[in-house]
Amino acid sequence: MSQRVIICEHACVEPFNQNSSTALGEAIATVLISLKSGDVVTYGEVAEEAGYPRCARAVGNFLMRNPGFPWWRVVNAKGRLTPGHEARQGRLLREEGVNVENGHVVGMNRR
Repeated sequence: MSQRVIICEHACVEPFNQNSSTALGEAIATVLISLKSGDVVTYGEVAEEAGYPRCARAVGNFLMRNPGFPWWRVVNAKGRLTPGHEARQGRLLREEGVNVENGHVVGMNRR
C-alpha cells in the first residue's frame, strides 16, 4: 500500500495510510467522536485538541478520507462552511440547532 504524506503548516508531517491508523489520525478521530449535536469547531481547534497544533490541514485531509465522522460540525476559522458542501452542511447544522446564514455559522462559540 502506498502512503500519502500530510504536510501541515510549520513542519507537522504525519504519514497517512487509509488502511491503517496513525497517532495523528487516532487523535483527530477521538476529538471528532467527542463532538455532540450542535457543537461546531474549527479545523484548528480539532488539531489543537488532538495535540497537534498548527495541523488544521491534516484535519481536513482526515475528514475528506473518512466521511463517517461528523464532518459537518467542522468549519474554517471564520465559520465558513465547506466549499461545495454548503447546502448539505448547512442543513445538517440547522437540524442540530446551529444558526447558519449565507454559508457561515453565526455566533459560533469557541471551545
